[in-house]
Amino acid sequence: MGLLDDLLGGQGEQPNQATQVGTAVGGASLLAVAGELLNRVGGVGGLINLLKQNGLGSAAQSWVGTGENEPVSGEQLGQALQGGGLGSLLQEAAGKLGTSPDDLLGKLSGVLPQTVDHLTPEGQVPQHASGGFDLGSLGPLAGKLFS
Repeated sequence: MGLLDDLLGGQGEQPNQATQVGTAVGGASLLAVAGELLNRVGGVGGLINLLKQNGLGSAAQSWVGTGENEPVSGEQLGQALQGGGLGSLLQEAAGKLGTSPDDLLGKLSGVLPQTVDHLTPEGQVPQHASGGFDLGSLGPLAGKLFS
């Protein structure tokens, strides 16, 4: 079982798969995908740099800042992440969640701005943002997003 399997809780191996996949796509497993994405790109700073390099610099910077989060579409996010070489992660995560990559990107486009905002409460990218993302740090955010 790989890291993504661990993060997603082995979705495909559970007895009540249909119910759990529905919960996963709208719940905590979506945050697990966001966490794995942050790990793969080197933390918040790596994600911001990747988005800047792929045309979403203004939006990404708004997520870090203390003002309103600028929205991005699933399509825009997909182009930026694919440009950063993360297409296989998106395909794998979508497969594990039982959804399409486009649907996953649509949901991530809503979760990532809030995730980055939560991880940068003072409007600054943390100095330790080069990796080692702690999924547990998103616990309070999960309550806000999915309650």
